Amino acid sequence: MDIFLQQILNGLVLGSIYALIALGYTMVYGIMGLINFAHGEVVMFGAMVTITVISLLTSAGVTLPGPVLVLIGLLVAIPACMLLGFVIERVAYRPLRNAPKLAPLITAIGLSIVLQQAAILIWGRNYIPFPPILDHETIDVFGATITQLQVGIVVLCISLMAGLLVVVEKTKLGRAMRATSQNPAVAGLMGVNVNTIISATFVIGSALGAIAGVMVATNYDQAHYYMGFMIGLKAFTAAVLGGIGNLGGAVAGGILLGIIESLGAGYIGDLTGGFLGSHYQDIFAFMVLIAVLIFRPSGLLGEKMADRA
Repeated sequence: MDIFLQQILNGLVLGSIYALIALGYTMVYGIMGLINFAHGEVVMFGAMVTITVISLLTSAGVTLPGPVLVLIGLLVAIPACMLLGFVIERVAYRPLRNAPKLAPLITAIGLSIVLQQAAILIWGRNYIPFPPILDHETIDVFGATITQLQVGIVVLCISLMAGLLVVVEKTKLGRAMRATSQNPAVAGLMGVNVNTIISATFVIGSALGAIAGVMVATNYDQAHYYMGFMIGLKAFTAAVLGGIGNLGGAVAGGILLGIIESLGAGYIGDLTGGFLGSHYQDIFAFMVLIAVLIFRPSGLLGEKMADRA
């Protein structure tokens, strides 16, 4: 039971991060009907920029509490990633908005590779350790343990996801986003600046991705130029699992996928008689993706795009 509870807690932490990243995928799909496969690299850039800022501050002799240093790093990384997201939409996707669906998909994959290579040029191929400035003190939960940092990650993820849902459902921007998702042409006739709304969607998703990247780096104490690719694929799987284009589905799918992956990592040795170890945990995410695409392509909560005119 201790092992089971430990894997559930690990899954909640991991799933919260997946859900936050999945929101970026599902927002873009809901608005434009395409998958922004470069979103994972935006997550990676958020982590890398934050680590760079913190390292520069600490090497300069700045003595501030760890959370304050992380906040300063985020205050630089979030605008940087928002600008990156804006440029991605403006340069890579807007010219292809009316092109066949295959064109922006190939562009997204190519852009992902370009951003990875740019990260190699800036930060190199080696893993970059996260500066040891945060407290990893553990909390006992019925025999399982979770760190204060992980509790903070879950709470912040829930707060950000709830805030985004409020923005989409209750604000003028959210109404414009939902109108654009339903029918961009009619929304434009009603006075909605469709280009601005689409750019805002990329910018908001990139800001959430930057924060998620820092969460991944702090949780694993390292970052890497390739980190965005795998976690991006898993977040995309979470979005598909919950229902691509459905914000609530992205949240549910992310948390569920995190729990499935953690339970799989904890018990895969027993399930395979010791043939596979916990480092094969990635197979569970893609087994889930295959199963969803076969048995319920619209996801657990259904995709919003079904209502598009």
